Amino acid sequence: MKEWNRREVIAAASALGMLPAGALGMEKRMLSKPIPADGEQLPVIGLGTYSVFDVESTPADIGKRRKIVESLVESGGSVIDTSPMYNRSEKVIGDVIDAGVDRKDLFLATKVWTDGRAAGAAQMQRSADLMNTEVIDLMQVHNLRDTARHMKTIRDWQDEGRIRYNGLTHYTASAYAALMGEMKTHKPQFIQINYSLGELEAEDRVLPMAKDMGIAVLINRPFQSGRLFGKVKGHSLPEWATDYADSWGQFFLKFIISHPAVTCVIPATSKAHHMIDNLGAGFSPLPNAAMRKRMTAFFANL
Repeated sequence: MKEWNRREVIAAASALGMLPAGALGMEKRMLSKPIPADGEQLPVIGLGTYSVFDVESTPADIGKRRKIVESLVESGGSVIDTSPMYNRSEKVIGDVIDAGVDRKDLFLATKVWTDGRAAGAAQMQRSADLMNTEVIDLMQVHNLRDTARHMKTIRDWQDEGRIRYNGLTHYTASAYAALMGEMKTHKPQFIQINYSLGELEAEDRVLPMAKDMGIAVLINRPFQSGRLFGKVKGHSLPEWATDYADSWGQFFLKFIISHPAVTCVIPATSKAHHMIDNLGAGFSPLPNAAMRKRMTAFFANL
């Protein structure tokens, strides 16, 4: 896998008219953070597949998704998050791998969402088959459904080398109390939750708890299903933010990944220029604690 620096990524994108020329400032590698369980480094910008990878396996549609995944890999990223709930998304990931993306360059995360040990095992095996992989990097119990049974199976498969990491997920703040209870009980290696400038509730207890327990954190809904862009519509990026962000998307993503408990954020997209812009958020500098407070106050006052 080629490790591109930010100048190479953005210069290539700029040449294609995908980013403003002002984005050509930094020359460091994409940032990564350690997975607390073992110290493996995980790039901070990944790719979500909800809705956007739920397409027919036509050459045109697979070709578009392959380009998006190649952009992720070539810029130093690796994490792709999916789920059996996302309809055809797992198969499309498998098709992208079959089309030439090297499986070794990817960190594949998916979920189990069913009841019962046998049904869960069957669903996890189908996910592996659809994605053309013998080993799933991260298997997550989705929305805490039948957590105890599935975590037992996941850990058994970890012992067998079929899964590398285990995790728990949810996408709404109303489930945080239940999630924290399951974190205490099962001590997962990952959690995946919602967190953004529009959904700050995780800052109160969940993120501090994850950091204290040594749990890696994936962030979903980084743009609050697009609502963050609606709130800044008609507003220019503030001058004080342009030292570290070239767009509103990068402003939102850098706020997330600069939190010390966050490991990786997984914005979903099916558009190449959005993928390139998202990847630009994965490079230094990041806002410090004082700047994060300024970002929060600015957004709250819009």
